[in-house]
Amino acid sequence: MPLRLILGGAFIYHGFPKLFDAAHHTGFEKQLAGLRVPMPEIMAWVVGIVEFFGGAALILGALVSLASLALIINMMFAMFKVHWPSGFAFVNVTGQNEAGQPIFGIPGIEVNLVFIAGLLALLIGGGGRASIDCMVGGKKGRDPSPK
Repeated sequence: MPLRLILGGAFIYHGFPKLFDAAHHTGFEKQLAGLRVPMPEIMAWVVGIVEFFGGAALILGALVSLASLALIINMMFAMFKVHWPSGFAFVNVTGQNEAGQPIFGIPGIEVNLVFIAGLLALLIGGGGRASIDCMVGGKKGRDPSPK
C-alpha cells in the first residue's frame, strides 16, 4: 500500500495541472509541439488524464494492473522523448548564473526508471490486501507476500 500511495500521489501531483490549470496545460501542449509529438493538443489531455486518473486508481487500489501499465507507457514515452538527451542523472546542472548558483536543465532518466520499477512491482504483484481489486476478488488484488 505505501508504494501505491507514493506513486499515486506523485502522478496526481503531475497530472492535476495538466488537466485543471489552463496556463500549465497550454505550456505543456507547446512543449509537446516543440518535441514534435503528433497531435500535441490531444496528447496533452491524454497524458494529463493518464497521470491524474491513473494515480487516483493506484491510491484506491482499483484496476491497479491496468493503471500501472498505462503509467509505464506514459513514463517510457517521457523517458525517451524528453529525458533521454539529458543522460542518466536526475540533477542536470547546465551552467551557473551570475551569482554562481547552478542552472538546472531537464532531468535525466533516473527518476523515470525508479517510477517504472515501482509500477512494474504493482503490475506483477497487484494492489495488495488493502485495495478495491482485492475487495472485489480480482486475482491481481491478492496479497503478494508469502504466507
